[in-house]
Amino acid sequence: MTTRRMTVSQALVEFLGHQYTVDGDYRERTIVGTFGIFGHGNVAGVGQALKQFSVDQPELMPYYQARNEQGMVHESIAYSRMTRRRSTFACAASVGPGATNMLTGAAVATTNRLPVLLLPSDTFATRVSDPVLQQLELPHDASMSVNDAFKPLSRFFDRVHRPEQLFSAALGAMRVLTDPVETGAVTIALPEDVQAEVIDVPAEFLADREWHIRRPRPDAGLMAEVARQIAKAKKPFIVAGGGVIYSDAAEALRLFVEATGIPVGMSQAGVGSLNWDHPQNMGAVGATGTTAANRLAAEADVIIGIGTRYSDFTAASRTAFQNPDVKFININIASFDAFKHGSALPVVADARESIVELSSALAGFRIDSAYASEAARQKEIWDFEVDKAFVDRGLVLPSQTEIIGAVQEASDPRDVVVCAAGSLPGDLHKLWRVRDDLGYHVEYAFSCMGYEIAGGIGVARADKTRDAIVMVGDGSYLMMNSEIVSAVAEGIKFIIVLIQNHGYASIGHLSEDVGSQRYGTLYRTHDKEGNNFEQGEILPIDLATNAESYGMNVIRVEPSENAIADLSAAVKAAKASNVATLIHINSDPLLYAPDGEGWWDVPVAATSTLASTQKARAEYEEVQKTQKAHLGRGVSERNN
Repeated sequence: MTTRRMTVSQALVEFLGHQYTVDGDYRERTIVGTFGIFGHGNVAGVGQALKQFSVDQPELMPYYQARNEQGMVHESIAYSRMTRRRSTFACAASVGPGATNMLTGAAVATTNRLPVLLLPSDTFATRVSDPVLQQLELPHDASMSVNDAFKPLSRFFDRVHRPEQLFSAALGAMRVLTDPVETGAVTIALPEDVQAEVIDVPAEFLADREWHIRRPRPDAGLMAEVARQIAKAKKPFIVAGGGVIYSDAAEALRLFVEATGIPVGMSQAGVGSLNWDHPQNMGAVGATGTTAANRLAAEADVIIGIGTRYSDFTAASRTAFQNPDVKFININIASFDAFKHGSALPVVADARESIVELSSALAGFRIDSAYASEAARQKEIWDFEVDKAFVDRGLVLPSQTEIIGAVQEASDPRDVVVCAAGSLPGDLHKLWRVRDDLGYHVEYAFSCMGYEIAGGIGVARADKTRDAIVMVGDGSYLMMNSEIVSAVAEGIKFIIVLIQNHGYASIGHLSEDVGSQRYGTLYRTHDKEGNNFEQGEILPIDLATNAESYGMNVIRVEPSENAIADLSAAVKAAKASNVATLIHINSDPLLYAPDGEGWWDVPVAATSTLASTQKARAEYEEVQKTQKAHLGRGVSERNN
């Protein structure tokens, strides 16, 4: 057996540089590069290996700087979504705080079912130097380190205590990274001494290796019954989720719904499954849905979930599907998601393969003309509401909906809108008119404040033929803006539209809904007399200058009656530029998007001395009466 004498880190880096994902006609590098922030825990291990290969084999494993460990994970996640989970990055961090900074990113990856490889450094395996700098000592468990916190957040976790363990750890990591069922955050903890230890590495371990993404076909007998149940339905309705995007099933879905007429609502992750103006596209469904999708979902007798995990927003906290006889047919590659809501017919299979086979099984079927007419009418009603919401009213402080409309008008069909948290995701979900299946990138599984800017850079890295347009409020901007420096350093072009509303607009609105009167949601100076932040002056912060200080090009849209027209011109100028640009605009956070008749369950205090809370509780209890267990009816009548 031919071997090479290498350090553990050198062996791992070279191994990762030879891994390929195969998905049909696509063959791409699984790990396209490594982000790293170096400290004493990894500078002599992973850091040395990356430096050595940058000299000896520059193309083997490109290295990229980051400014925050969480930020580099977010970039990797966004890149992964844009490649439909075929490629991602490795993220290397030092011991202690460097490692724990990645924890939030790990949760984002796993909740969104998106692959990313995390390489947190760990304390000495030999323990000869215990306690080292940044080591967490636990008297009750000497084997535990802060990296154990990755275990509940990762789809795969291993710790390389000895050099020989590298082989199984690396192969196990790749298996999960490329498995559409299991994928998410994958973590290999690397003790700082083991990283630099020597090992004889078999040549086979370092050779090119292919990992084929599984696209399992559905069971033929089961699909026959699925087709029978849909054909019997009076009002079938599709909920399209992220699985449609990841399996590249948008075209198959389009052909299917054009043939059958079945209307479609989309989860956050599923936006892009159909273009906004497609006759069967009813838009967003659920808590932040459209009236069109939500009204049809409420009456549907068969819900066909395709690649959705049915989050509480998608299901409107179990108020969306009101038909007492509703049946759920869930098509999902993961059985965990396929069996949700007491699915009458869980189909554990790839979305695209399932849609193709269902199209064949339902050849000649078309929904009733009256139902088709109702769907068309509801779509027309909602499209008219959006048109109205986008009209420039000439306000000095425009609404967020007008801002979205201006960005929409100035963007190109293949541009990618990026968002994650605050009021923007809900408004974008119901208002953004997507024109490309990869044109909508809203991280709404973890809805992580601070994801937006790093995510936008990740999108820009993945596809330089598109403009990534990050829409972000001042709250999320303040959570994490440091990766702007990385974009400037590399000359990565992307666009940030920063909406300044001087507080947490989304939670402020929610606070009103639950009777808490926007408490703690305003950016104000401290009012010493009232001991709160309610009555003080607006904070004199200048986020545009902050971005400018990082080296970013900045366009300021000043408050005026021409603000929306100026914003549109600014977006067009940013698109024409070849550098990263931030556009700063002020908005009125009290002007809301049109209501889509969705509901979200946020408990209201059961007792209170505040009249506002008492009123909110009464309203909450009334809506609660419409909540269902969502255990859909079975198919016991199948032989009748």
